Amino acid sequence: MNVMVFNVPAETVGALTILNEFYDEVLKYKGYDIKWTFVLSKPTLMETENVKVIRFPWIKKSWAHRLFFDHIIAPKLIKKHKIDKIISFQNVVIPHVKKQQILYVHNSLPFIDHKFTFKKNTHLWIYQNVISKNIIKSIKIADKVIVQTKWMKKACLEKSGVKQEKISVVPPKINFEIKQFFDPNISSMSTFFYPASGFEYKNHKVVIEACKILKNKTDNKYKFIFTLNGKENEEIKKLHEEVINQQLPIEFIGSISREKVFKLYANSVLLFPSYIETFGLPLLEARLHKGMIIASDCTFSNEILNGYENAFFFPHDVPDKLSGILLKVINGDISYKNPNNIPNDENLESLLYHIVARR
Repeated sequence: MNVMVFNVPAETVGALTILNEFYDEVLKYKGYDIKWTFVLSKPTLMETENVKVIRFPWIKKSWAHRLFFDHIIAPKLIKKHKIDKIISFQNVVIPHVKKQQILYVHNSLPFIDHKFTFKKNTHLWIYQNVISKNIIKSIKIADKVIVQTKWMKKACLEKSGVKQEKISVVPPKINFEIKQFFDPNISSMSTFFYPASGFEYKNHKVVIEACKILKNKTDNKYKFIFTLNGKENEEIKKLHEEVINQQLPIEFIGSISREKVFKLYANSVLLFPSYIETFGLPLLEARLHKGMIIASDCTFSNEILNGYENAFFFPHDVPDKLSGILLKVINGDISYKNPNNIPNDENLESLLYHIVARR
C-alpha cells in the first residue's frame, strides 16, 4: 500500500512536534508492506527504504502559492506516486482526488467563540472566517477524522453534523525520556516559564499586567521567562518596550531547544495563559515532569490537567486573579504536592494504529 502524508504547514512549535512524533512512529512500524511518502514544506526528515520525503519550501511564500499547491501540485503527486491512502495533517482534505483520506484536525479557530478582527489580526481572521469553512467541509468529506481532545470532537460534531463514529480522539504521545522531575525549591517556585509564540491569543499581555500588580505586593525575588525575542510582531514589540520601561523581571530568551524546555519544566513553574488551543502540549509535558502549573481556565486546559494536584487556574482576562495565584506561590502560601496520578500513555492507541490497523 502506498500512503502519502501531507503536512506542508508544519514548521515550528506544536505542529512540528506532531509531525516528528508521527514520523518516529512510522519508522518503528513493522508493516513493511507500506510505502510512505511525506510531503512537507521546510522541515527535513531522513529517508529510509520505505519512507520518501518530498519538500516544497516555496509553499510558504504566500497564500497563492499554497492554493496552487493544494489544487494543482498535490493531486498530481497522488496520481504520480499511485497513492492508495492520503493522510492530511493540514486540517483540510486534498481536493480533486478520489482516494481514501484521513484528516487530522488540530486548528481550533473554527470552533471557538472569540472573534478576531481583520485589521488587527488579518491572518487569524482569514483562518476563522474563510479557511474555517473549508475545514468544516473537509470534516464532512474525509473518510475518517482524528482530533486531539474530547472537546474538539464535540465541537467538530456540532459544526459538521457527521456521525460520532467518524471522529476519533487520539491525544499526542509524548515520546521523550524525562531526565529530571520538578524540584520545588526557592528558585523554581519563584521562576515562571511560558514557552509560546507571539500570537495575540497566547496572552502574554495578561502576564505583564499581573507582573505590574506584583511590584506593589511583595519584595520577594521572582522572574518570568518568555520564549520570545521581543520582535515577533508589533504587539510583542510594544509589550517588550513596556517591560523595559517599567523594569519588570521578565526575560525574553527567544526560541530554545526542546531539551532546554524540558530542563525549565523541572526548574520553574509553567505559566500558560493562552486561551485558544486545541491541546496545549506544554501542559501535558509539564505535568509529565511533575511540575507546578498555572493555566487559563479553559476547556482544553481543564481536560488535560483534570485531577492534577499542582494545577491552578485563573480567568484568562483577569490579571488580578493571576497575580493573586503568583503571589501565593512566591510567598510559599501554596504547597507543592507530590503527584500520584501522572498520566501514562503507554497503553494509548497511537495515531498510526488508527491509520494503519483500521484500514
